[in-house]
This record gives sequence, structure tokens and C-alpha cells, in this order.
Amino acid sequence: MNEISKQDAEILTLAKTNFKDNLKQLKKWNKQKPKDLDKRFNQLHQLAFENRDCLACANCCKTTSPIFRQPDIRRMAKALKIKEGQLIDKHLRLDEDGDYVLKKAPCFNLLSDNRCAVYDDRPLACKEYPHTDRKNMYQIMDITAQNTLICPAVAHIVERIING
Repeated sequence: MNEISKQDAEILTLAKTNFKDNLKQLKKWNKQKPKDLDKRFNQLHQLAFENRDCLACANCCKTTSPIFRQPDIRRMAKALKIKEGQLIDKHLRLDEDGDYVLKKAPCFNLLSDNRCAVYDDRPLACKEYPHTDRKNMYQIMDITAQNTLICPAVAHIVERIING
């Protein structure tokens, strides 16, 4: 599988070093709900992903699990030509919140070239990842903080917003 670039590894290392401070700032924004927060995230999201090839990294698929909603399970099972129960039994578990997540990482659909075997039928959480181009960003500051440790683009976006 493709390895994360040296530059992306450095960005993630910086995010880990700054995690507590970044989390503190993000939680502050969660409470304050700055009016321009969506605009700032969305603009930097566009810049961050203009020239980024996520297939060169795929750290999200290698290290974390999306939430699998029932429509995701149905769609993915159909794409894989297996029964929904088989998909759940073989690959998923219920987490502490009662959501279906992967039993283990990396994702079982991650191919050796970092592509997704069921890309068109992947879970909604995968389609929306890393969630930095959505509305009401203040609502997901905890998730955004966690994503700085996974996605170099999110780490870069957060660093740029916090430090200018």
C-alpha cells in the first residue's frame, strides 16, 4: 500500500504536538459559534484539496472507521454481492454509541493502490470525510480535532485557521 508522504507525516506530527492547544481552540469555537467559521473552513478546504491526491495517503481508510448506517450497509452488501447479515458479522461491530463501525482497520475495502473496492457505494461518512466543507462546523469541533491526527489536510486547515 502507498505510504504517507514525508511532508504529510510531518504535518501529522505537528498536529499531534499541538493537539491539546488546537482542541482547546476548537472547543472555544464550539461554544462561541463564530459567524465566519464555515467560510474559513470551506475556503481552506477548497485550497487544501485543489492539488491533494487522497489516494497518495488514504490514512483515513487505514486507521479509522466510519459509521455504517443501515442504508450504507444495504448498499455496500449489494455491491459486494453478500447478505447484509454477512457483512455485519464479518466486518462490523456495534460501538459504545450503538453505531456500526469496522471491527478492525484498515478498511476491508481498501485495495493495495489505496482505492476503495466499493467507492460508488461507500458509506456516507466516507463520502463526506473529512467534513471540513460542511455547514455549522462549530457542531463538529471534537471530530475535527480528532481528524487533525488522521488527515494531513485537516491538520493543515486547522493550523492555518488557528495560526493564520
